[in-house]
Amino acid sequence: MDGNGRWATRRYLPRVAGHKRGVDALRACVRQCGERGIKVLTVFAFSSENWSRPPEEVSGLMELLAAALGREVPQLNAEGVQIHFVGDRAPFSEKVRAGLVQAEAATAANQRLVFNICFNYGGRWDIAQAAARLAAQGVAITEQGLQGAMALGHVPDPDLVIRTGGEQRLSNFLLWQAAYSELYFSDKLWPEFDAAALDAALADYAARERRFGKTSEQVGSPAAKRA
Repeated sequence: MDGNGRWATRRYLPRVAGHKRGVDALRACVRQCGERGIKVLTVFAFSSENWSRPPEEVSGLMELLAAALGREVPQLNAEGVQIHFVGDRAPFSEKVRAGLVQAEAATAANQRLVFNICFNYGGRWDIAQAAARLAAQGVAITEQGLQGAMALGHVPDPDLVIRTGGEQRLSNFLLWQAAYSELYFSDKLWPEFDAAALDAALADYAARERRFGKTSEQVGSPAAKRA
């Protein structure tokens, strides 16, 4: 969800104002995904590299997280959303860590949409912690074993990865899980990413041929049949 700070700067607002508007966009996106039958939504809310941002911005993001736990979770629970916070929780205060656990427990039985919020997350961290977990258990480090030990081992790998804000890179997001994901880059800043932008991304995805190493003939591609 890239572009909150730039959205605010272009309007001569503090960057935290952009993050607040980004929460509004995220709330709408969760609802839109549920309406479209999407079963899993994973968002990159705060990367392990974001600690290097200005202290006031980091502090504002932490305050936003704490406020969202109290304000957003009851509504998400009512809408059948199952919440998971993914990332290293060690740097958070005890109060915030308790809030994350409570949010997950309150929504654990919901099945309409699995909503993964990656906060203090990094793709390299995820691979490293999965390997360390297997090593501590004395289990062989295999591809299958790593897959199950990942912080997102409770959901399938993503079909589509969307990045807003005009940048065209993964920036340490889902490095393992995105191996065969389709990538879509939008020039829209995250606060501007609305239902129409989501539908444009889904339409682009629907037009692609996913082969996973096979040929078009093997996957029964319409294009191959016409040829």
